Amino acid sequence: MEKLEQLYEGKAKKIYKTTDHDIVWVEYKDSATAFNGVKKEEIANKGTLNNRISALFFQYLSQQGIPTHFVELLNDREMLVRSLTIIPVEVVTRNIVAGSLAKRIGQPEGTVLSKPVIEFYYKDDALGDPMINEYHIDAMNLATQEQMDKVKELAISINSILTELMTQINVDLVDFKLEFGLHKGQVILGDEISPDNCRFWDQDTKEKMDKDRFRRDLGGLEEAYREILRRLESKLVK
Repeated sequence: MEKLEQLYEGKAKKIYKTTDHDIVWVEYKDSATAFNGVKKEEIANKGTLNNRISALFFQYLSQQGIPTHFVELLNDREMLVRSLTIIPVEVVTRNIVAGSLAKRIGQPEGTVLSKPVIEFYYKDDALGDPMINEYHIDAMNLATQEQMDKVKELAISINSILTELMTQINVDLVDFKLEFGLHKGQVILGDEISPDNCRFWDQDTKEKMDKDRFRRDLGGLEEAYREILRRLESKLVK
């Protein structure tokens, strides 16, 4: 497998063609961004940590029967994944009130929800990724009803699997963003699963172990990500 020309560069990753048209080469960057790219900074080792954390999550989810785009971890910063036609809908699953939800519903951060809440956001940086519902998705032809039914089914399953896993390493899975895409007609999990798009809190101290450390100028982002990796490896790597 060879890395060919660059296809795309986003805020956190670069995507390259390979000699296999079904597979793309992903390189994780050290860039940290927040507020739709308004706040930017380079954080040493962030890309390597997210790459390794994502690989562990993808491998674990695959073992639990969740279809993902993950193929192979190449090195500390790069992985191979299946090429997807991305469904332009970000799927946020919330277990505990935090971030924008606290402002929208007027409940204090840390309030445990009685059941998971799923929200949809239109994947469009120029518009600020606005919140939408299934009527918008249908009217805008972003995905079929069958595809969205599968997306919701997978999101609920992933939430259950990861909540249980994180509890075993003394971490609350507060909320997280997922992206899905189509590979040969099948809806599968794409993008990444890392502290960049998940909120992780230590169960005992409620210390934030995710990108909120960057968003809120708390410092210690690399250390928090490294601790998530350490705990995951202690559980998953034999």
